[in-house]
Amino acid sequence: MSTAPITELESQLEQHRSELTAYAYRMLASPFEAEDAVQEAFIRAWRAYDRFEGRSALRSWLYRITTNVCLDMLNGRERRARPMDLGPSCEPIASNLNTLPEATWLQPVPDAMVADPAELTISSETIKLAFVAALQHLPPRQRAVLILREVLRWQATEVAELLDTTVASVNSALQRARETLNTAAVGTTSPSELSEDDRSLLARYVEAFQDYDIDALTALIQEDATQSMPPFDMWLRGRDDILTWWFGPGIGCRGSRVLPAGTANGSPAYGQYKPSPDGGYEPWALQVIELEDGRIGEFTFFLDTETLFPLFGLPPRLDA
Repeated sequence: MSTAPITELESQLEQHRSELTAYAYRMLASPFEAEDAVQEAFIRAWRAYDRFEGRSALRSWLYRITTNVCLDMLNGRERRARPMDLGPSCEPIASNLNTLPEATWLQPVPDAMVADPAELTISSETIKLAFVAALQHLPPRQRAVLILREVLRWQATEVAELLDTTVASVNSALQRARETLNTAAVGTTSPSELSEDDRSLLARYVEAFQDYDIDALTALIQEDATQSMPPFDMWLRGRDDILTWWFGPGIGCRGSRVLPAGTANGSPAYGQYKPSPDGGYEPWALQVIELEDGRIGEFTFFLDTETLFPLFGLPPRLDA
């Protein structure tokens, strides 16, 4: 293979990287595993390109390879989850703050990493944390069928060809997957673009959180809001419990600084830095905030800052 065809193939593969990463992320619920899956798919495509011979569209062929890579990675593995998937909400007391060594947590993804301009609205709605978590309840092949049919709008015949199965099997798998998601009552109605009111709300939230102003925070948070903090399995339901935690066991967050980190899973994201005993501020959490009816409806504090802050372009610490 000469240099020119190699360069041309590299260019063709790269054109599909974002949409394949978005697909792999929905399958695997981890941006790091999604990147690995797409890279492995490109390696397999590279090795098999001489046998490809254009028998199908390159895009379809890459989806087939990526699907097989994801299915291999999911073989025998526990599903990634959110704290809400593992048990009821807890009382906001320190003794409920436990980790589960056997749990594998869903990880957030920067929107920019999975942006597909051709399907921006669809992508925004179907990378929401709750939606991706619900997908993990599906068996891997059902998961692939639902994503390809419902999210990417492939025809049943195309999915059947990709999975080497029949149209009847695809339709049956899709029906079962829909029933599972309906049971999970997952909504995907969040807007893809923030309104001016939303932006104003978020600016007031950042100010109120940094001031640790309980009255301002009370006005900004939905009464039935939820909060989770992976890798802890504890999650809270209700504004009163959330604020009881913040002004009780979580009081160490008072005085934090918050930096915008773009969007994660279609929602605003912020890097939170707590005051450090050594001066300045140390990383504490990637906050992903979901808005609902003009207020904040859900907080997810992802505490794995060592891996997530570089992914979202956040500095390792802040000076005083």
